[in-house]
This record gives sequence, structure tokens and C-alpha cells, in this order.
Amino acid sequence: MKIFLSTDMEGTAGVVDWSQCRAPSAEYEYYRSQLQAEVNAAIDGALEVGATEFLVNDSHSTMQNLRPDELHGRASYLSGKHKPLYMMEGLDASFDAIFFISYHGSAGATSSVLHHTYNPRAIAEVRLNDVIAGEAAVNTLVAQAYDVPIVLITGDQTTIDEARPFIPAAEGVVIKQSISHNAALSIHPDRARELIHEAARRALQGDIQPPTIPTAPELTVRFHTRAHADLAEALRNVDRQSETVVRMHADDPLALFRTFIAAVYLSRAITD
Repeated sequence: MKIFLSTDMEGTAGVVDWSQCRAPSAEYEYYRSQLQAEVNAAIDGALEVGATEFLVNDSHSTMQNLRPDELHGRASYLSGKHKPLYMMEGLDASFDAIFFISYHGSAGATSSVLHHTYNPRAIAEVRLNDVIAGEAAVNTLVAQAYDVPIVLITGDQTTIDEARPFIPAAEGVVIKQSISHNAALSIHPDRARELIHEAARRALQGDIQPPTIPTAPELTVRFHTRAHADLAEALRNVDRQSETVVRMHADDPLALFRTFIAAVYLSRAITD
């Protein structure tokens, strides 16, 4: 059994501020260890029910947050920026299941701690087939393209709720309850790891099904500025809807995802 893990960091127990999940700082060093422990808890749970191979895609910020020698299960480690499939790089049809670890609420989820969708400086909201979509939902396009089920997602309550329309059967582990953009009530890190461990076990023992998104999916992206929309409009299969809104469409979910990621990379050229 082969497992793909895509890991962010904002959904980790205790994380409520950018300083805690961006290097360099002592707080970052502490919380990257907490993220590592949550990832390992998921791997350990999967190992107990027969998983034999793991690929961990480090998907947060500079995408070099974990310590590869400390990953359990002899997991392979995919790190570094500028991956063509970004948070889903490395996934293909050979995998049996997908875990989303330490995910967060969407750009439009203003009450979710550290909420954003890919580029917080550029993207104000994303909708997939007119439903609010966070990173988990957008990434589901790649899972569908390769017919691999997403069976586990961890983060705050908003993260889990936003993912439900797209991956209704996935195990959801609520690590914290968001109070505001920079405040949350987190469970104890030990308890978080226990819950993730057990959820990973259950996720691989249940009746798991690939995600199902209607054919010819569409993404509607609202940017913060006209300049961001101008760049996105230059891409194929992107239509301008208003000054700051574009619609992306494709028959193939992977092609749609690639268009979105291209727009994300372009947006960084005028925000980073």
C-alpha cells in the first residue's frame, strides 16, 4: 500500500501566527518539530494497517520544513520550491491513498486562523464549480485526475468543513478551533498526534473512494488587484469575468489545476 502525504503547516497544533511557521526564528524551529510529529503520527497509523511506502511532499512556504532523516516509515521526501504540481507534486496513479496534513482554511474563510489559498497576497477567493474551495479542494483536482482517494485531512474545523463537499468520506481530524485570523484553541500536541494516528488507521481500513468532481470543472478566482487578474487572463482557457475575477475551465481536472498553478506562480512575480 502506497501513501502520498501533502503537508502544510498552518494547521499544526498551536500555530496561530506567521512567525511560528516561517524561518528563521526559534518559534519556527519549535513548530516545525510539531509538524514533523504530526506527519509521523499519520505514517505510524498507516504502517499499522499495512502501508509499505510513503512519499511526503513538503508543501509549506519554501517547502523545506521537515527533517528527512526523522521521517518514519523510511518515507521519501519531496522538498523545494517551483514544483510543477506544487502541493501535489509526485502524485501519480501508483498511489493507493492521499493524506492532507496540517491544512488550513481558504482565503475567503476570514474566521479561520491564517486563512489563505496558495498566495495570500494575490488571491481573495477561489470557487470550484461555484463552491468555496480551499487548498484541499483545489488539490482534489489532481487526485481525481489520477483516480487516487483522499482519505485523511487535518487542520481546524473550517478546513474540514470546506473540504467536505469534495471529499465527503475522508477522515477529518480537528486539531484546533479557530477564534480569529490569529487566534485558535488547540488541543494538546500529544492528543493531536493520537487522533491523527487513529484516523490514519481508520482511513485505510474503510471503504475508500476516489474524489468525484463533475466533468468539465471550473475554477473562479477573485484576486486582490486588477494586475493579478491581467496576468491570469493571458493563460489559455481563462476568461475575464470582472476587473479582479477570472474563470478557468478545462475538460481535464489536471489541466485545470495546471492553469491555476501557473496563475499562482505569475501572481508571485508582482507580490513577492
